[in-house]
Amino acid sequence: MSHVQSNSSSNFQLIFNNALKAYEKRTKNDLLAHPLAAQLQACDSPTAILALLHRQVQELNQARNSEERLSKWLDPTVNVLYAFSAILGEGVGLV
Repeated sequence: MSHVQSNSSSNFQLIFNNALKAYEKRTKNDLLAHPLAAQLQACDSPTAILALLHRQVQELNQARNSEERLSKWLDPTVNVLYAFSAILGEGVGLV
């Protein structure tokens, strides 16, 4: 089972790294150099990630009322992604 997790983790990391490279090639922006990336990497739980993203949403939507709609989508998405990364093992860090 550990070998399967290791392969899954390696595969996920490879896919993720390729996606980051493709994004950078297309947009000329390095997502890992963005200040939010460092803040996300410091998060140690879904709650911490959600708190950070909720602050970002509040800043972006001060003049709009779409925060609640986005939060309803954001909460379950972060929880699923966090659980998924935990299943893959320690080889994959937080994004």
